[in-house]
Order: sequence, then structure tokens, then C-alpha cells
Amino acid sequence: MHKNLINGDWLDGAAASRNINPSDTRDVIGEYAQADAAQAELAIAAATAAFPAWSLSTPQQRFDILDAVGTEILARRAELGDLLAREEGKTLPEAIGEVQRAGNIFKFFAGEALRPGGESLPSVRPGVGVEVTREALGVVGLITPWNFPIAIPAWKIAPALAWGNCVVFKPADLVPGSAWALAEILSRSGLPAGVFNLVMGRGSVVGEKLLNDPRVAAISFTGSVATGQKVAAACIGRPQGGMAKFQLEMGGKNPMVVLDDADLGLAVNAAVNSGFFSTGQRCTASSRLIVTDGIHDRFIAAMLERMKALKVDDARKAGTDIGPVVDASQLGQDVDYIGIAKADGGRLAQGGERIEKNADGAPGFYLTPALITDTTPEMRINREEVFGPVVSVIRARDYEHALQLSNDTPFGLAAGIATTSLKHATHFKRHSQAGMVMVNLPTAGVDYHVPFGGRKGSSYGPREQGRNAAEFYTTVKTAYTQA
Repeated sequence: MHKNLINGDWLDGAAASRNINPSDTRDVIGEYAQADAAQAELAIAAATAAFPAWSLSTPQQRFDILDAVGTEILARRAELGDLLAREEGKTLPEAIGEVQRAGNIFKFFAGEALRPGGESLPSVRPGVGVEVTREALGVVGLITPWNFPIAIPAWKIAPALAWGNCVVFKPADLVPGSAWALAEILSRSGLPAGVFNLVMGRGSVVGEKLLNDPRVAAISFTGSVATGQKVAAACIGRPQGGMAKFQLEMGGKNPMVVLDDADLGLAVNAAVNSGFFSTGQRCTASSRLIVTDGIHDRFIAAMLERMKALKVDDARKAGTDIGPVVDASQLGQDVDYIGIAKADGGRLAQGGERIEKNADGAPGFYLTPALITDTTPEMRINREEVFGPVVSVIRARDYEHALQLSNDTPFGLAAGIATTSLKHATHFKRHSQAGMVMVNLPTAGVDYHVPFGGRKGSSYGPREQGRNAAEFYTTVKTAYTQA
């Protein structure tokens, strides 16, 4: 039994859940504790008690801890990557890459702990000095999704600790293994008891407690739009004016524009990577390909040829390009959206086939990557996030039409363009209504030391990652002193 970590102790939960390998549903990775509301209460109380001392810890103390955590993650990336691929279903190289990123994130924020910054300014009044500093918020609740089970926790936990906050961490119910492994590393890092707490359990139980407890100063959430809206309402609607600070990352319907002058091979590789790798289960995935008339037919033909070579199999097997969908529910959603697209008039050009067993006969949640052509902007397949290996294609007349189509979405996380035109690339970077823009690159794949986040319905609040993370995990204090 993998237990919850509360106030430095490993505690059994009120119940337990099994962690199932989506590449082979006969494989049970382990049993993980499920907390009840009382256990979540214990974690919040422990973090609250630990905060006064931890918020006054030295930058060196925080650096040493975070740097050691990063070092251990990097040293164990093969082992932790194998666990991640086994429980989530992304291919082993992708999983190891995610673990590498998590280790780098901890090391980056270890450095940030040594650079708290601040300003000393003269007042407009004679004899008065002004200091502008940042301080920790208090207890922060971190609610993370299943698709990046170690990287997203890392980019929330590391900055929270670096700037002196205490953490109550609720990972996704579906993939507790990587979160538990990260918590186990943190438990041996030298953190005082109560500074970091792992509370695995249902969102309706643990999540609700974090949202409604006035001792939790802030909530950082990554997940669905519907749940994000509930998080926002709860944080704003706390009684007696005790609003919690909140940060939301909620996905996208990301476009990739392919212009007539694009390098065809580069465009196809970027589209395949963005739309299908990690089984399309990335909030930055390009699920809408917007292709101009002059290259449209050649691009589709090249995409279909490239897709024929993609190998769908066990996530940990060498040579696998696409692993399984994460679970039966998500697989059902993917298949449903393919049916909706066809009913709306789209053409399933290739893929979209359910595979009951992999090449070795193991049962799993496999789906061949689906490309849907002849779609129009108003179709549901082009409006709603599928979150699977399902990509639609929209034909555009020219660059101006393609730009208009790319911005015609309630989301605004990432957008890409494939072109050899400096003029169009420059214009697209300025006029795309997305928080992150890629030129001749996949939309999925971002650096850990720069801001991450979107616009419109994709994100709310300060950006995650990079130095910008301080905007969420700290509060500004302005102090005046009469000389």
C-alpha cells in the first residue's frame, strides 16, 4: 500500500485504489491510499502549523533541498520514466523526457530561491525610504491532471517551496504512482514536517476540502474547463470575503497553420508530433490543422503516408510511436468525437480504429491515430477539446483566412505556423490570440525556464514556470520607513 504523506508521516487512507497499466490492463502497478475529508483536514492543519517557520527559512536552505530533489530525479530518470510510461501510457522516451524536465524544474527553482529580488526606492517625500519585497502566501493547494503526472506537479511544487509556501498536493486519481514517487523523494529531502503533504483521493473529497478551507491561501489547478470554472467559483465564493488566490490551466483547441510556402516534410512532422504523440493527450496538442489551398492536397497525402508508419503498441516497448489512451473513459470520449465528426460531415481519412489487444496479445486502451478531413469551423470537432489522437483539417483560402480561422476558438493556449515566409511568421506571432506561438515547430513541447500559459478560455491568472511563477506564489509588500 502506498500511503499519504501528512506532517512527515506516511498514513493509510480511508480507502484504496488500484493503479492500472493502460498498455496491459491485467497489470496492477500498485494500490494507493484514498484520503477522506478528515485526512485532508489533517494535511491543511499540518501545513498551516509549518508555515511560519518555513516562510522564514533561508534561501540557502531552500536551495539545498530543491537542488537535491532535482539531482535525485535526474539520477533516477530511467526508473521513474518507466513507472510513468507504465501508469500513464506515453512512450518510454517521452516519459523519460518528462522526468528529465521535472528534475530540471526543481533545479531551476532552487536557483530562484537564491534570487528573491526586491527594490529599494526613494519616496516622493523627503526622508522616507520605500522597500518593495515579495513574501510567501501561506498554504497552497495544488491540484494536478493525469497527462503529465510528474512534470506538472514539479512546476507547481518547486516554485511554491522555493518562495516559502507550504503545500498540500492532490494528484490526479488516475495516475498516483509518479506523484507518490515524487513525494517520497521530497520526504527525504530535509523539508520540515508539514511543509509538503501528499493527499491522494477523489477531487470531490480532497479537492473540495482544499477549495473551501479558509486556511488555504491559494489554489493552482490544471485540468478541464468545467472543473476549472468550479474551482474559480469556489475560490471567489468563500464566506466572509475570504477569497483564495487561484490559477487555472484548462486546455485548448490549438491550431497549426500550414501555408503554401511551407516545407512539406517539416510541416508534416510538426503536425504528427503535435497531434498524435503522447497519444494526443496534451493540452498543447495541435488538434486543428488549418491548411491553405495550394498545399492542402499534398499535405494530406503526406500526412496519410506518415501516419501509416506510426506504430501503436505498449508504451514501454522499443519502437512504439503511440501508446494507449489513458483509460476506458477517455477512449470512449475519443471514439465518440470521431463519430460526431463523421455525422457532422467530416471524412475519416485514416485511423480511428479501436485495437483490443497489442502485438503481444495484452489487452489495453489502444486507438489508431485519426485524421478527419473536409471539416468546417463550426463543427464540434473543431470547437471542443477531444484530448486524444484525433486531428481535424480545415481548408483555408490564404494566410489571412488561415489566421482568422486559427483565432476562431474560445481557447488560446498554443498556436503554430509552418511557413518559409518571414513576413507571415512575424505577423502570425503578433496577431495569433494564443499565449504561446511556435513557428516551424510542434505546438506541444515547451521549455521549463520560460512562462507557460494561454489566453481566453485556456488559462486564468499569472503564468506558470520561469521567473513569472513568482507572480502567483508570492504577494507583494510595500514598506515605508521615515529616516
